[in-house]
Amino acid sequence: MDRPIELSITQRFEVERMNRAIDATADREQLQAIAKQLLQAWQSQRAATEWVRQDMDSTP
Repeated sequence: MDRPIELSITQRFEVERMNRAIDATADREQLQAIAKQLLQAWQSQRAATEWVRQDMDSTP
């Protein structure tokens, strides 16, 4: 893998949407909820990536 992984246009828009939501939030509880959503999404993506890697390793 010589080149870095790039986000799709949809992913870049989602990142921008979440950045704006965070920037617009002054409520501590709401920021905690956003952080928990992002943590869940990040870990779900890691699990999906690992699943794909394992599937690729087992494919002849």
